[in-house]
Amino acid sequence: MMYRKILVPLDGSLRAETILPHVESLALRFDAEVVLLYVDAGSDLMLERDEVADVDSFLDRRRELIKKYHLYLQAIADKWHSAGITAEVRIARGAVVAGIINTAKQTSADLVAMASHGEGGEERTFYGSVAASVLNRIDRPLLLIRSRFLKPRAS
Repeated sequence: MMYRKILVPLDGSLRAETILPHVESLALRFDAEVVLLYVDAGSDLMLERDEVADVDSFLDRRRELIKKYHLYLQAIADKWHSAGITAEVRIARGAVVAGIINTAKQTSADLVAMASHGEGGEERTFYGSVAASVLNRIDRPLLLIRSRFLKPRAS
């Protein structure tokens, strides 16, 4: 089996990043392109009765969050470029599992590689259920690495 394109969903956590050394090794071995993905599940603007929303502020916060994750993924891509690995950054919106599966199809990924658990704090969480759901729905090879507990990153 040869992999030409590897999709790597990340949520910004150290646990999710445990997949990166495995992907780097595969990418170098097979001269594969890597697609780094963040899925913005968003947060609904839920209002209580008679509550008024500051929609502009809400949208500004969403844009800042997307920018943060784009820069995070781009830093990984830049590091890999210097090692000779072609990597691109993608941001998908919507449900996490659907975002992973749809991006795999859109990019013609030969392999999806992810950690089985992650922790992204309040904004984002990858649970084992995401990995299990991807496993049950994906139509291509899936590499799952079970991450061990790691101390959270200092903010």
